[in-house]
Amino acid sequence: MYEERFLLRAIEISETALTTPGTEPFGAVVVKDGQIIGEGINRSVANHDPTSHGETEAIRDAARRLGSVDLRGSELYSSCEPCPLCVAAMMIAGIGALYYAADMGRAGEALGQLPESARFPIDVDLLRAEAGLPAAARRMPCAQHHDGAASSVLTRWAAQARNRAERS
Repeated sequence: MYEERFLLRAIEISETALTTPGTEPFGAVVVKDGQIIGEGINRSVANHDPTSHGETEAIRDAARRLGSVDLRGSELYSSCEPCPLCVAAMMIAGIGALYYAADMGRAGEALGQLPESARFPIDVDLLRAEAGLPAAARRMPCAQHHDGAASSVLTRWAAQARNRAERS
C-alpha cells in the first residue's frame, strides 16, 4: 500500500545527484513490512556500469541486506518511472508493487536535450519495444550457437540444485 514518505525518500535520494559526481537524479527505495530495506541512486557513470540505475541499486542493496534474492512481499518507490531494465529486475526479484513520481515523459523533457557528453542517450521507446521480445525477434543482430553445451551445464546445475534442496 502506497506511503508518501517512501516516495519522498526516493526523491530525496535522487536530489543527492546534484552534489555527488558520477550519479544521475534517479533514486529508489525497496520497502517491506513498512521498512526501507534497500536504497539506491543511479551510479552508472561512477561505477562504469550501464545497469547501475537507482532501482537496480536499491534492489541489490535490499537483496544484500536480506541475504536473499527473493524480494516477494516488497514494494519499490522510485523518483522516476523505471525503464524496462529496472522493471525486469523488479519482476525477477519478485517485487509486488511500484510507485513512482516523474514519468518518462517528464524525464525526457528534462534530460532529452542534453549533449551526449553530459549523458549517454537512451531510446526508451526502443527499449520498451525490444525488451520483452525473444532474442531472435529483436532488431539487434542475434545468432544462437552451442545450445547443447550450454543446455548441458544448465541441466547439470539444476540436478545439483535439486539434490541440495532434497537433502535440506
